[in-house]
Amino acid sequence: MPVKQHAMDSSDKQRSHLKADCANCFGLCCAALPFAVSADFAVDKQAGQPCTHLQTDFRCGVHAQLRQLGFRGCTVYDCFGAGQHLSQVTYGGQDWRQTPDRAQEMFDAFPIMRHLHELLWYLSEALTLKPASGMREALSEALDKTERLTRLSPGELLALDAGAHRAEVNLLLLRTSELVREDALRRYPAASKRRKTYSRGADLIGAKLQGADLRGANLRGAYLIAANLRGADLRGADLIGADLRDAELHGADLTESLFLTQAQLNSAKGDASVKLPPILSRPAHWSSR
Repeated sequence: MPVKQHAMDSSDKQRSHLKADCANCFGLCCAALPFAVSADFAVDKQAGQPCTHLQTDFRCGVHAQLRQLGFRGCTVYDCFGAGQHLSQVTYGGQDWRQTPDRAQEMFDAFPIMRHLHELLWYLSEALTLKPASGMREALSEALDKTERLTRLSPGELLALDAGAHRAEVNLLLLRTSELVREDALRRYPAASKRRKTYSRGADLIGAKLQGADLRGANLRGAYLIAANLRGADLRGADLIGADLRDAELHGADLTESLFLTQAQLNSAKGDASVKLPPILSRPAHWSSR
């Protein structure tokens, strides 16, 4: 039996607070972020301008019809729990409508908090990966530091060099990825013979990868837009930052994929046949067949 890559139960508990809880958020993504007319959005909206569909209770008035109305991008987005943390912890439950003089500050702080929560997602997963057990101390220290940063005051958050912190964390995540992918290739020697080598940011737009053996593949930042990944085996493949918009995942095995996020799944196409890690949910718009 192959060694389990993820300690599923502990990972689920560690990352449960990193899932969006819109009921405890003040609609920050609907107000703080900009979007432009495209295949993902039906209208233009500037940063700091509340969406016209945002109701007084901070809920979306057209949530059930977002895709039909041309707001597919809203159904893809995931804040990693940053919205509720900023709303309830950083600002202690005071929303931007109650304190309009602080609204812009909240809107500016939101992307920074999301940035930190995304790093928490990756670091929490990295700590469960057995091949990287030798990095546990360094990963734990990075996780603790990132959690401390999420507790900064609004002013401190705005002054934070989040990019520099991400660069530090990324070095650890990259080494983690190398260790896990090397282990995957040892466990699945056939993969190293059949698998093509990809570099970071590989252009795989529309690629025909149906049934491909991608175990242990480096797909960091890969452009997999509209790629055919039906039946592909992606166990041990690093998908951090990979663009899976409209990628066909039907029948694919993603159970042990590295650094996969809910937003990536939400942007792809799939059905009940896709094998997912327990921590992630099957998107509602996927086919049930």
